[in-house]
Amino acid sequence: MIAASVTTVGAPALLAAASEPQGRDLFIPATYDLFWSAVVLVIIAVVFAKWVLPPFLAVLDERTAKIEGGLEKAAKAQAAADEAREQGEALLTEARHDAARVRDEARQDGKAIVAEHRVKAQTEAARIAEAAQRQIDAERQAAAISLRTEVGDLATELASKIVGEELADSAVSARVVDRFLDDLEAQQSAPVGSSGTVR
Repeated sequence: MIAASVTTVGAPALLAAASEPQGRDLFIPATYDLFWSAVVLVIIAVVFAKWVLPPFLAVLDERTAKIEGGLEKAAKAQAAADEAREQGEALLTEARHDAARVRDEARQDGKAIVAEHRVKAQTEAARIAEAAQRQIDAERQAAAISLRTEVGDLATELASKIVGEELADSAVSARVVDRFLDDLEAQQSAPVGSSGTVR
């Protein structure tokens, strides 16, 4: 009996040992394990695809849209900045050209003003010189008339003393004075003769 019980106890152990996988078969699961694992995987995939994945994808889509919008705004801002920089450079260039033109115009205006004032000064100097010359001529003529009158009076007085008569007649007196002055002017303008006397 003991032997029979050993054989009955040993048989299932032998049977169990014969049905256990060995070698490569250790890594391959049993068919029922594959089946139930596939069923659980399908259930988890359906739950994940139905309830977990859509909100997650919505968040990802929202973030993608925000990033693309931000990139688009950044590109627009960059384009606006580039355009503003180009406009600024154009305005700066135009301002430099305007400043150069204003400087050139100011130089030309300055030269024109200097030339105008120089012409005015020369005209004023010529006018003053002409007025001075006229005054000198008038004073010379007045002096000549005064001198002629004084010389005439002296000549008349001298002639009266020489002749011994009074030359009261103004016409005779004027003729004598004119003749005397003409002789005096002729002597001053005549060249010195060979005898050394003035004619």
